[in-house]
Amino acid sequence: MAKELRDKQLRSRVKLLGSLLGEVIETQVGKTTLDAVEKLRKGYIQLHEKENPELRKELKAFIEAQTPDNLILIIRAFNLYFSLVNLAEEEHQFHERQSQLKSDGPLWMGSVLNTISEFKQEGLLASEVETLINKLCYVPVFTAHPTESKRRAVMENLRRIFLTLGELNEAEAYNNPYAQEEVIKKLQYQIQVLWKTDEVRRMKPTVEDEIRNGIYYFRQSLFKAVPTVYRYMERALARHYPEDNIQTPNFLNFGSWIGGDRDGNPFVTHDTTINALLMQSRAAIYEYQKRVYELSSHLTQSRYISDIKQEVINRATIIDADLQERVFHKRSERFRDEPYRRFLYLIHGRLQENLNYIEAQLNAETAEKPKFGYNSEQEFLDDLELIYDSLCSHGDKEVADANLKDLIRLVQTFGFYLMRLDIRQESTVHTDAVADLLSHLGIDYLSLSEAERLDLLAQQVSSPTVIDTQHLDLKEMTLEVLEVFNVMRRMREEISEKAFNNYVISMTHEASHVMEVLFLAHQAGLAGYNAGEPYCKIRVSPLFETIQDLEHIVPVTSALFDNPTYHALLKASGNQQEIMLGYSDSAKDGGNLSSAWTLYQAQQQIMKLADEYKIDCRLFHGRGGTVGRGGGPTHSAILSQPTGTVRGEIKFTEQGEVLSYKYSNAETAMYELSMGITGLMKASKCLVKPAQEDNPQHLEAMQKLAKEGEHAFRELTDHTEGFFKFFYEATPVNEIGLLNIGSRPSHRKKGNLSKASIRAIPWIFGWAQARLTFPAWYGTGSALHNWMKTQNPEQLKEMYENWPFFKGLLSNIQMALFKTDLIIGKDYSELGQDQKQAQHIYNMIAEEHVRSVETCLKISGNEYLMADTPQVALSLGRRTPYLEPLNHIQVAVLKRYKDETLSDEEREEWLTPLLNSINAIAAGMRNTG
Repeated sequence: MAKELRDKQLRSRVKLLGSLLGEVIETQVGKTTLDAVEKLRKGYIQLHEKENPELRKELKAFIEAQTPDNLILIIRAFNLYFSLVNLAEEEHQFHERQSQLKSDGPLWMGSVLNTISEFKQEGLLASEVETLINKLCYVPVFTAHPTESKRRAVMENLRRIFLTLGELNEAEAYNNPYAQEEVIKKLQYQIQVLWKTDEVRRMKPTVEDEIRNGIYYFRQSLFKAVPTVYRYMERALARHYPEDNIQTPNFLNFGSWIGGDRDGNPFVTHDTTINALLMQSRAAIYEYQKRVYELSSHLTQSRYISDIKQEVINRATIIDADLQERVFHKRSERFRDEPYRRFLYLIHGRLQENLNYIEAQLNAETAEKPKFGYNSEQEFLDDLELIYDSLCSHGDKEVADANLKDLIRLVQTFGFYLMRLDIRQESTVHTDAVADLLSHLGIDYLSLSEAERLDLLAQQVSSPTVIDTQHLDLKEMTLEVLEVFNVMRRMREEISEKAFNNYVISMTHEASHVMEVLFLAHQAGLAGYNAGEPYCKIRVSPLFETIQDLEHIVPVTSALFDNPTYHALLKASGNQQEIMLGYSDSAKDGGNLSSAWTLYQAQQQIMKLADEYKIDCRLFHGRGGTVGRGGGPTHSAILSQPTGTVRGEIKFTEQGEVLSYKYSNAETAMYELSMGITGLMKASKCLVKPAQEDNPQHLEAMQKLAKEGEHAFRELTDHTEGFFKFFYEATPVNEIGLLNIGSRPSHRKKGNLSKASIRAIPWIFGWAQARLTFPAWYGTGSALHNWMKTQNPEQLKEMYENWPFFKGLLSNIQMALFKTDLIIGKDYSELGQDQKQAQHIYNMIAEEHVRSVETCLKISGNEYLMADTPQVALSLGRRTPYLEPLNHIQVAVLKRYKDETLSDEEREEWLTPLLNSINAIAAGMRNTG
């Protein structure tokens, strides 16, 4: 009953936003557009409820009769509707969680309070919980992978509507009709502004734009969310382990690839990397400065009333005359009797010096290092902690634990760098640079065997001398590669020792690929030997992406660990080896079933290997947003990781639309971060309790299923004649590149339209637009069906019940199956030029979909897809009738845009509605690539 009531509330909110949007459309562009939208909306709802060939024909004719300009308005209406529905759901879920908190009743599964309570009930001792929390390190890494089709201006408008919905809840709670009326008026004009804001970028974003977009989420939500998450943890520990005074360490870190990922992106240069770090640093310091200023008006304790520590008084009064002049101008005695206030003004002034220096560099002005600025975030943190300790010493701990503690948490989390930048480059680029450098020593590097390369590189890295490149005639790319390492050295000194996280090597096939990066780092003074002692200021992460690479992970890593020079440098850098696992490319390569299983095995093998060598290993998961690229809810994704492989630390990429979904609102960000952290804590219990071993029968069964799934997937994608021709003809994949959603090209090699060349994002994006989301499930049906015919079907049900990995896998596959629409997919298939080929391919996909749905339902015991996650199913189902008109519009527009009998001018007219339709379908499906 309560659930029905809650859904009724959400439905009424969606209805309100829909009717307000309708009013805006009518007043702004006229009743004709509104009538067209309503005709399509109601018509496809009727078809959804009951098939009617006459009505379907009529709606198709109606769409085809529209002009490009009419379609632009109709598409925009549906697109905004989806954005508003997404928003209503997000705000409703937040409101639900707030109500649960206020009632002090049972909280949602995965809340911090519930998780710590579960630990207590399971009999975990305070010392065990403390061990677990002290090992926690949760690292979301923001990337600029182009799967977010919303502009920042649109996101800012949506944020305002989100907050206004909160005001409406309040007005309703107080039963105040006048306030409700005012809030609804406010909503209407906010929707009107949104209607008039262009949702499609007119120009391709630069890398600088992408850096700004990444930083946006910190200003918008994370500076508020992060301290709150720490408060959740402190509160939960105090409630369930009140006598034990368990301290909450710093367990949140944020990473970034934006401005550091140069793999396949010619626009990311060493200058871009410098800019990214400066812009990030500026954003963090601005936030600190703002909070320091606010604190200065709160901490007004008098030295005559409070027993303030002498060191605070000294720091506030005995200062350099120049700094005093800059901060207090002619009023040198200001706040003499309020030491905290005076000290905070001085801190504010020092931060301003840092900001002035950063601004000068961003404006390409020459600037000397500031005389009074902070040399490091640690100096700044020491000042804040001095104030904190002093407040606690004279009975003001409650005051210290308020805004000041939040600021301390922010500085511990973000330092002067905001996000720790990963650098990523493709292995062949390093190989070429090393070969170029060594050729000047008379060495033909490329002719050497793998063992010879490893030996030679180890000798070079151990050598006290580097190659003098000043007078060498080196290739342009070699110079750029070397400059990146020089930038890493300089910016570690300039901004923070923590400014960089890891150097990621994509397409790692050999151990020498990792050693090449150390050799190049050695040239820049980042690694090597000093007076016989190894030093290493860089951490290198090999990225294993394809099925084949994942299968070779052990021999490649063993060769590294066996190399004495590498082992010594690894130890010098902290003895942690990070291994990155690519989900997207392995799924594109061999299908989701094979990818998931190969990744599962690779993780267990690599952790076992690291244990043998007594090396700490952290796994870095290159997950995309969608299931086809390793996506899915973070909490359950962490829990379904291989047994014993999660040991307090996890690092994973956050891409595209996932960023805006999780971090556009502080309220949602708090929820998403805490859900991820509790998932990590639960998955890391092996740190304090023995982990249950995997059932060997499960492993054996999965091995067979993965092989069969991969065989079926490759049969379709690698061995079906005309498959890739069909992909480019029947989906808008080529046009996605014109959508201006990312700075990076959609193919690795220009003009090469093969499976190997196309990036995983447009691959998934293209099929999703055509509602044939098969990359996330193809092969599953065949594998499960064959097993059920030839083996014990009950074993699969038992695996689903008792193995989180298998359950998580099938749950994600059900979501992707739910998003497939074979009727719409059939329309897209008719765009194929060779219809015999096209229908053969379509039928293969359709038959596998039927098999996959049947087998998934049998194994899970669900009556319908996603029955075990009814809220998500309801949310997706709510959008389906509204997606259908958009897909049919897109098919009609694609047909014209791809029609080569039309002139270029005529085809060009259909480009804008086509791009808008891509955007709107992405919003409706809640994911793109």
